[in-house]
Amino acid sequence: MEDPRREEPPCKEIPSLLSSFVDTFVDFSVSGLFLLPDQNPDDHSTPLQTLYPAATRLIAIGDIHGDLEKARQSLRLAGLVDGSDKWVGGSTMLVQIGDVLDRGDHELKILYFIEKLRREAARAGGTIVSMNGNHEIMNVEGDFRFVTQKGVEEFSIWADWYRLGIRMKSLCSGLEEPEDPFEGLPSGFKNVRKEYSDGFRARIAALRPSGPISTRFLSKNVTVAVVGGSVFVHGGLLPDHVVNHGLEKMNQEVRDWINGSKGRGAPAPSYCRRADALVWLRSFSHEEAERCDCETLEHVLGTIPGAKRMIMGHTIQRLGINGVCDDRAIRIDVGMSKGCINGLPEVLEINGDSKPRILTSNPAHYKSPAEAEPEKREGLGLLLPEHGPKQVQVKA
Repeated sequence: MEDPRREEPPCKEIPSLLSSFVDTFVDFSVSGLFLLPDQNPDDHSTPLQTLYPAATRLIAIGDIHGDLEKARQSLRLAGLVDGSDKWVGGSTMLVQIGDVLDRGDHELKILYFIEKLRREAARAGGTIVSMNGNHEIMNVEGDFRFVTQKGVEEFSIWADWYRLGIRMKSLCSGLEEPEDPFEGLPSGFKNVRKEYSDGFRARIAALRPSGPISTRFLSKNVTVAVVGGSVFVHGGLLPDHVVNHGLEKMNQEVRDWINGSKGRGAPAPSYCRRADALVWLRSFSHEEAERCDCETLEHVLGTIPGAKRMIMGHTIQRLGINGVCDDRAIRIDVGMSKGCINGLPEVLEINGDSKPRILTSNPAHYKSPAEAEPEKREGLGLLLPEHGPKQVQVKA
C-alpha cells in the first residue's frame, strides 16, 4: 500500500516560499524596510473605497514631493509614528493628498514607507488613504520634467535589484516567469544624457501603466475621497466631475488605467489631464482669496450629500494651512519638501464632527519657546486677506 505521506511532492511549497523570499529580499534591498504580510492584498478586482464615515480622528498631510525626512516629521507631528517610524496612531485615519513623486530624492522610499505604515495601521484598526496628485499622473504618463538626478538614480538602483529578483526566481521551475517590464523600451532617449538613460528607462518601466511600481503602489491610490463631511482631492472638484463622471467611477477608471487596461502607452482619463482636471485645478487655492471661486465651490459641495468642505493640496501656501470661502476650502500644501520651499511641516486634524484644527511645527505658533508639544490651532482662522501675504505657486 502506498504511503499517503508521499502523495504530495516534498518540494511542493518551495516555489511560493522562494518567490516570497525573493520579494522580501528585493524590497529590503531597495527600501531598507521589512514589510509585514498584507492582510488585505489587492487583487485589483475589488473596487476602491471612495466614501468613508467620519473618522474618530482624521489627519491630512499635503504634498510630500520626495522628501522622506519631512514626511517622517509630519507623521510624528501628528502622533502617528514613534521614533522608530512604527505606527502608533491606533485607529486614526490618515489621508495623504498626493504628489509623493518628483522634486525630491526619495520617492521610492516614501512609497515603501507609506505601504509599511498602511499594513501596520490596518493591524491597529487604523486606515491610510493615499491619493493621486498631478505628479503621479504625469509620471505614469512618462512626464519626468520634475524628477531630480537622485530620483533617476533611485529607480536605476531599483531596476538592478528587480532584475536580480527575476533571475533568482528563474532558478525555480515551478514559478511562472514574470513579465519583463522593460520590454519594448529603447536603450537611449532623445535629449537625455547618456549617463541617465538607464535611470530614465527604469523609471518608465516601473511607473508606466502595468509597471511593477505603478501597479503595486499607485494603483492603491484614490483620486477623490469623501470622509464624513470632508471631500479630499488634490487640485479640486467641479460640478462636471461629480455629475457627469461620478466619484466612484473616476477612481475606478484611473486605477484601471494605471493597471494597464488601456495599454502601456495610453494617456490618463481626460479629467486628469486638463487645466480644469481634478488633479490640476486651482480655482479654490488661488493666492488671493478674492479670486477663489466660492460660488462654484458651494455648487460642487451641494452635489455631494453631507459635504461640508473640500480639502486640497497642489498649490503651495506660504502662510501654512489655511481656509477660504468661510473655511469651505482648506488648502494643506505647505511646500514642505526641500524641492519646493522647504516649508515647516503642518498637518490638518479633524476629530469626529469637530471643526478642523492645525498641528504645526512653526515656532511662531508655540505658546512658549520651551513648549515640547505642537500647538493645536482651533479652527482655521486663517482666511487670507484679499491683498495680503501671498503663498507660492509652484507650477506642476
